[in-house]
Formats: sequence, structure tokens, C-alpha cells
Amino acid sequence: MHANEQIIQKFYTAFQNKDGQTMVSLYHPEIEFQDPAFGHLKGKEAVAMWLMLIEKSQNLTIRFSNIKADDTKGSADWEADYSFSKTGRTVQNKIHANFTFKDGKILIHKDHFSMWKWLGMAMGPIGYFLGWWPALGNKVKKEAVTGLQLYMKRKRM
Repeated sequence: MHANEQIIQKFYTAFQNKDGQTMVSLYHPEIEFQDPAFGHLKGKEAVAMWLMLIEKSQNLTIRFSNIKADDTKGSADWEADYSFSKTGRTVQNKIHANFTFKDGKILIHKDHFSMWKWLGMAMGPIGYFLGWWPALGNKVKKEAVTGLQLYMKRKRM
């Protein structure tokens, strides 16, 4: 197994174990993270996001597969099952992740998933029927980033 495949495996195994410190230790100091829910995060924001998600998760289950990597790039598929805190609805999010590595760490981490499908699971019929509408996705992203900023302020990050 390539060293960067081992990094990806260690990252998701730590996520399964709700070990945020190990997860973020695998990130480069110049980390850039991107996904449909939080948008583009850099540095401390990307680190804080994982710590916040783990701290807030109550019934989170993580599965991962299809890990591939070479000297500079990698990818994996992963699934997160949990209850969305605002509605209590069950979410089964299927995500494809792409990674870029530098100095034996994850420099860029991009998660790709269908925001429309996520909104349908998390918000029910309203999310399903309006999930295609950019304004709803933007509202969710704004709430996610605001929640992250409040978390960072509380944790003095």
C-alpha cells in the first residue's frame, strides 16, 4: 500500500473512531478543504470543521472504500450515516473525496456529493423539492459556516 493510501486510511479510521486530533494531524498546515455544505475552508477553519462535526455527532457511522493514491494525488469513497441535528432526519451521505499531498500530509481535500440529495434527506420534502434551487443550498452553507465560526470562537481557535 502506498504511503499516501495509508494516510487516507488512517484519516477515515480516525473519523470512524471519532478521533479528531488524529484526523487533523494528517492535514498540512496550509490545508484547503472544500465541499458543498461548507464551501472552501483553509487552515484552522478546515481543522475546526472536523473537530466540530465529531463533537456534535451523536449517532455518526462512517464507512470508506476505494482508496487510491500515488505520490501526489489520491481519492476515496466514503459514507456518513447520521441524524441531521436540526430536523432529526436520517442522512446517508455518499461522498467521493479527492486529495493532494505535500510533505507527507494532506494539502487539499475536496469532498463531492449531491447537495440536492443531501437536502432531501436532511430536510425532507422541502429539501427534495427545492434542493435544486441555489438559494436553499447557499442558505445551508451560510448556516454551516456561521456555526463553524461560533464553534471556533467558543473554542478560542
